[in-house]
Amino acid sequence: MVSLPEFDVPVEKLEELIPPDLLRKELSLPERTELDVIRHFTRLSQKNFSVDTHFYPLGSCTMKYNPKVNEDIARLPGFAGAHPLQAAAQSQGILELLYNFEKYMCAIFGFDAFTLQPAAGAHGELTALMMMKAYHRDMGQAARVKVVIPDSSHGTNPASVAMVGFTPVVIKSNGRGNINVDELKKAVGEDTAGLMLTNPNTLGLFDEHILEVAEIVHKSGGLLYYDGANANANLGICRPADLGFDVAHFNLHKTFSTPHGGGGPGSGPVGVNKKLEPFLPIPRVVKENSHYALRVTHYDKSIGRVHSFHGNIGVIIKAYAYILSLGAEGLKKVSEKAVENANYMMNKLKEHYYLPYDRQCQHEFVISAKWQKEKYGIKALDIAKRLIDYGFHPPTIYFPLIVEESLMIEPTESESQETLDAFCEAMIKIAKECETDPELVKSAPHDTPVRRLDETKAAREPVLSWKTGG
Repeated sequence: MVSLPEFDVPVEKLEELIPPDLLRKELSLPERTELDVIRHFTRLSQKNFSVDTHFYPLGSCTMKYNPKVNEDIARLPGFAGAHPLQAAAQSQGILELLYNFEKYMCAIFGFDAFTLQPAAGAHGELTALMMMKAYHRDMGQAARVKVVIPDSSHGTNPASVAMVGFTPVVIKSNGRGNINVDELKKAVGEDTAGLMLTNPNTLGLFDEHILEVAEIVHKSGGLLYYDGANANANLGICRPADLGFDVAHFNLHKTFSTPHGGGGPGSGPVGVNKKLEPFLPIPRVVKENSHYALRVTHYDKSIGRVHSFHGNIGVIIKAYAYILSLGAEGLKKVSEKAVENANYMMNKLKEHYYLPYDRQCQHEFVISAKWQKEKYGIKALDIAKRLIDYGFHPPTIYFPLIVEESLMIEPTESESQETLDAFCEAMIKIAKECETDPELVKSAPHDTPVRRLDETKAAREPVLSWKTGG
């Protein structure tokens, strides 16, 4: 058993443990009745924007509806009350769940093994790249230090590459939004550690040459890494491992039912094929006869721990419940509906906004305010602000960077046709307002408690007191 520090300190002794400069000298709080307090916080909750109250088409973030039953399951006392330092004999239920969840993830995405430790997508990227680095060193190829990244990648990709000590090499996409195969051939060589690729990419497009891309990378001796942030488009349709990917991370908080946003909670499990399995983080959950255990031995090549314990268990439990409730056919329908919704919206809007890649999209699509900017001086930011007046959360704007004045829209599978039509109608009205009353759009929003902010000033000079200027 691990001994924990003594926290039972008498109240009169607490002040001695706190540095004097951190002690409050006086307490000044406003006097309010219980009714006033209740009304205050109720009004705040009504102003809050969430997927439970409004459409949230935030591209590349999969702001889907999360069934409340999964929240209830994660809060069951046996799960919520467990402690990660409990002995394995006292944690058989959670260990069995983790073991089974890894097997489900292997079946869904085609990999041979998973680690559930990474606490977010970028953490998963870091973990995968650390394993790639360990693999090349183990093969006596430490000179492989370059990772190729397409210009349509997620912004965390080059950052993660640099954190591990690799050098990012960015190559351009072609006219159809695929990775440029000719540029890829020039970029890879004996110093290539691998390629990081999101598929479908941040343009919402499935790479039409993915098998050729995999062959080029593997022939150079590199590894193929799959950024699984957009896996909501592929469930039950295709598996990354079958396309040639060696390692991948997946955002449970995007694909498998967990509230998303506000910096957490998240979970980014990483799947690997056989050649990378020896480098997975420890401990590994194993089944020994009829019991489950955490094993740290027999993994001499492991990169070690990447999380203080075994992952964000609450998130994993919700994902486990989501997979069990839908099953194989249900997961496939999730992706089919997400793709159908995105293509429906894209085709309704492409006559009113510039569509840089006019081809079938996957779970999301990118349109542009290029026409509006050229004709009326109206930017994507202005259109996003005007959408707020219509009761919609704006989509992602100015990303991916390779599309001028981009608006990235992801409806997910959760939304009805009525909701999609209402959003498209608002977007079409805004396009017409750009023609008839451009100042109306440029000065939006008009119906919010706070009008348009100076966002640069707000970021650099935030007011962090309930008293303005305090």
